[in-house]
Amino acid sequence: MQIDLNSDLGEAYGPWTMGPDAELLSLVTSANVACGGHAGDPETMYRTLCLARARGVTVGAHPGYADPLGFGRRVIPMAPAEITRMVAAQIGALQGIARLAGTRVAYVKAHGALANLAAESAEVAEALVAALPPDLPLLAISGTEQEKAARRAGHKVFSEIFADRAYLPDGRLVPRSRSDAMLHGAAAVDRLLGFLKTGLMPTTEAPIRLQAQSICIHGDSPEALDLARALRARLMAEGVTLAPFA
Repeated sequence: MQIDLNSDLGEAYGPWTMGPDAELLSLVTSANVACGGHAGDPETMYRTLCLARARGVTVGAHPGYADPLGFGRRVIPMAPAEITRMVAAQIGALQGIARLAGTRVAYVKAHGALANLAAESAEVAEALVAALPPDLPLLAISGTEQEKAARRAGHKVFSEIFADRAYLPDGRLVPRSRSDAMLHGAAAVDRLLGFLKTGLMPTTEAPIRLQAQSICIHGDSPEALDLARALRARLMAEGVTLAPFA
């Protein structure tokens, strides 16, 4: 079995730092790099992309609502066409910095509230897909409207599951406002290994069947580094090959 391990990185802004990016880039195979919406500025993008290039890590654009104070986790009311233009601008920004860093953007994955809204709203999912360059696949939340919109448009799509987030029965993530939204430590690793063996993801009710080519660890989580180390070690011990999906 082969699977990708990704993390949301480059989420600093100016002098404000977020997450152990350098250490995580030694563990993951793909990095979703913030591109100026919820976080990230030109210097942060450049540093993150250079580190990823040096570690041989594939990079993707990680656009979100232009809401640094809310870290992109608040829904900003926008028309679908506005969402398309916002996402296109952020992808283009990261592509420009990637050229300077000697690497290339290989895919797109939406962040935070935008990703969650696109998971449940076909209209928002279609607006997201409309922003994608033809050569960049979408990394979508497995089993949601994101996947469906990409397929309807004939756009290449890969699917991801989350190592550290709990699931609702419809495949969406449990809202972060709930106390049971996050999984920790051995419980997260055990659930992930169980999913890879069965294809069934436990939810707040009955398990559901999902597909996945990538596993996400949130880089801003205080436990991100420990979880990434434990998960990588366990996957390799189980004979799973870690490699980028894109």
